[in-house]
Amino acid sequence: MAIALTHIALHVMDFEACVDFYCSYAGMNVIHERPSGEKRIVWLCEPGQESQFIIVMLPGGEGHQQQMNDFSHLGFALESKAAVDKIAMRAEEEGILVWGVREDSYPAGYYCGVRDPDGNFVEFSYGQPLGPGAP
Repeated sequence: MAIALTHIALHVMDFEACVDFYCSYAGMNVIHERPSGEKRIVWLCEPGQESQFIIVMLPGGEGHQQQMNDFSHLGFALESKAAVDKIAMRAEEEGILVWGVREDSYPAGYYCGVRDPDGNFVEFSYGQPLGPGAP
């Protein structure tokens, strides 16, 4: 049986802020949107990955109050340590940095953590065995 992880759906409270966050911080694009009653559903993906993996944003969630000892997160690989540093500095300025930049042993690599507008943790990394910067 062939199987592939194709998407994750996030039911978010502040829909527009979450769409803006993933477009701005993670470089994702809106590739599909459709009405859902008086609201809309949006599909986001990285450029060129339209048929591989998307994030579906669903409006009307209750918000996520993720605790600091809960390391659940979405992970995005970046092309360099400098790119991770840039994200961390921006997130710190905006008051949403949850894990400062750190370098950990393989396979964790160099990373920081940011809180999205719904309260989910998002990791930005370099040097993991996935995505840009993979050894």
